[in-house]
Amino acid sequence: MASAGVFDLLRSLELPAGDYAVFGSGPLIVRGIVEAANDLDVLARGAAWKKAQGHGELVYLSEHDVEVVSCFDGVVTIGTEWAIGEFDVDELIDTAEIIDGLPFVPLEHVVLYKQVAGRPKDLLHLELLERAGLG
Repeated sequence: MASAGVFDLLRSLELPAGDYAVFGSGPLIVRGIVEAANDLDVLARGAAWKKAQGHGELVYLSEHDVEVVSCFDGVVTIGTEWAIGEFDVDELIDTAEIIDGLPFVPLEHVVLYKQVAGRPKDLLHLELLERAGLG
């Protein structure tokens, strides 16, 4: 799925501004650093979390011990906590950068997350960030 399509799906949920932010690889996708892969990870709180629950199925992710709302057959997943690393969700949402009308977690937090996760795709993403002068 093209990245524009993923972001259009998120926009269609009409989540309340100020209560959610795109995390995971989303901030890299919107900047053209990586292509959209399998899903878009979104952090939510308050009104955005409540609204998200009306748009999808609540799913337990045992590998991360968190519950998320799965929208559009898992293309957009929305949760209230981040299972990898130690992050303050309120800070991530409150400091989000608005790009193309959507809130994205700042890159410094994405870098920290990818360093902690350390999976092959995360290491590749860190390398691509370095090459782009953003890592």
